[in-house]
Amino acid sequence: MDKTNTRNMILAAALSLLLLFGWEAAMRHFYPEANKPQPVATSAAAAATAPGAPAPEPSASAKPTREGGLTSDADKVLEAKDLQSALNPAGRITIAAPGLSGSLNLTGGVVDDLTLNRHTASVEKSSGPQRIFSPAGTPAQQLAQFGFLGAGVSAPNAGTVWTAPAGAKLTPQSPVTLTWNNGAGQTYSLTYAIDADYMITVTQAVSNAGTAPVTVKPFALLNRTDKTASLDSWNVHSGPFGAYDGTVTFNPNYKDVLKDGQVSNAGKTDWVGFTDIYWMSTLIPDAAGATSSFRTMGGGIYRADMVYGDATVAPGQTLKRTTRLFAGAKESTVLDRYEAAGIPHFGLAIDWGWFRWFEKPIFWLLKSLFGLVGNFGVAIILLTLIVRGVMFPVAQRQFASMAAMRAIQPKMKALQERYKDDRAKQQEEVMKLYKQEGVNPLAGCLPIFLQIPVFFALYKVLILAVEMRHQPFVLWIKDLSAPDPLHIFNLFGLLHFTPPAFLGIGILALMLGITMYFQFKLNPAQMDPAQQQVFAIMPWMMMFVMAPFAAGLLIYWITSNLLTIAQQTYLYSRHPQLKAQADKDAADTKRAKARG
Repeated sequence: MDKTNTRNMILAAALSLLLLFGWEAAMRHFYPEANKPQPVATSAAAAATAPGAPAPEPSASAKPTREGGLTSDADKVLEAKDLQSALNPAGRITIAAPGLSGSLNLTGGVVDDLTLNRHTASVEKSSGPQRIFSPAGTPAQQLAQFGFLGAGVSAPNAGTVWTAPAGAKLTPQSPVTLTWNNGAGQTYSLTYAIDADYMITVTQAVSNAGTAPVTVKPFALLNRTDKTASLDSWNVHSGPFGAYDGTVTFNPNYKDVLKDGQVSNAGKTDWVGFTDIYWMSTLIPDAAGATSSFRTMGGGIYRADMVYGDATVAPGQTLKRTTRLFAGAKESTVLDRYEAAGIPHFGLAIDWGWFRWFEKPIFWLLKSLFGLVGNFGVAIILLTLIVRGVMFPVAQRQFASMAAMRAIQPKMKALQERYKDDRAKQQEEVMKLYKQEGVNPLAGCLPIFLQIPVFFALYKVLILAVEMRHQPFVLWIKDLSAPDPLHIFNLFGLLHFTPPAFLGIGILALMLGITMYFQFKLNPAQMDPAQQQVFAIMPWMMMFVMAPFAAGLLIYWITSNLLTIAQQTYLYSRHPQLKAQADKDAADTKRAKARG
């Protein structure tokens, strides 16, 4: 082996190691294992208070996981214990709707107990519904409060016990009105209504039966811990967000709010709140308009405040403000339906990114195929068939280009031999040959480049779409949005340890490497030995790189590889001279290696 080939081999090996271990470091940063407990700083939970109340000093919290939720076993035990005591039926109004279940707390009129009926807490169906709101003081604290600030008039606060009608129950057919009288002529009311999905509409009202005008400022707030937050990464935002003046803004993040103490949102607030990868809670003001801000309450507790302007209520008059609370799953069709009903850009609460113009059609097609076959894994395979079918004419042109490249190989080898000591001149003459023969050496890469948008769109769909969460395929694949759970290096779970991400090679990753290997074997041998060495290593490198990705993404790529192999076999049968040349090149390469 000459010095150039040796250098190329060393360079290829070094780059491979850099990619392998660099990718592992990136995966640990952006995708920490969801089932791996993280150390959690202990602190007292901050209760919901009206806007303007002083905040305690902030403290650090644990690093979140990709999906979010409590990571500490101690917190999980404490959460279950706290819920048993906090959700005592006395002093609560039951919520029962198709999308949401839970209860209202009469103390403070707080919405602090909500679970999602259409989504389970884990992949196990017996795990029960996913909880989204928990009362103040619990480890998973998250809640919404609606109230009033009074200027020289007594107004309800977080400790106010509201009065509800006997036997009240909040359902889509039966709204509930809570009332409180301040003893000075003003009666406050909160009327809650709920729909079949995840929207609670709250009408805040104050009636003035006194002899003088009163000034009040209605408000609404969201209060939550970051202990249950999902990971805020470079491609998926988690944390404070909102829409202002018709523009959706995926910022600030929790660190920004922690650093500044309070972040005010510029422009008219269309909606504001907190988002995780799959869930969100947002406040939507009525036409009167409101200002909004985010603040830290300390102890890993954050708040989104939405405040209406001062309003004067004359004697005998009633002031009303209608605020909507969305607390639920970011189901694309549900959000789009709310947007169509008048909430600006609500469908963009899913962080599709710049390529949503392509990702949403792919998602629509995937859901349509799922509707036909009832299995998202099969739908992904059918999607791959459609993509490859559309690109088949491109593959035919690719093979025509490869045939043309093979036809001029003798001339290229002559040029390489003639100018072997002058690399610049050799490259110049090769480019002239390409031009004379009308050959484009990059044409063979076109199908790969065309697949990249589809691959990226499916990647975003798998990590963003709650519809993909916990969707099974077959056998051991119980969740297409999660990595393959069976790892070769722990004998598929027989050994009680979890390999690091770059060694977490599952069956799907192994299938990916094998199918890519055979796909590359069918390609003509590269004339540059360094390129040939890179192509020989690449299938196994991609096996390691792709192992931590969602199982659904690997199923797409494996299917694509198998279809490529079938395409190549078919097209070789149409171009026998190309197959003969590829076999000759492979034999020549093998003999050269044996001599070297």
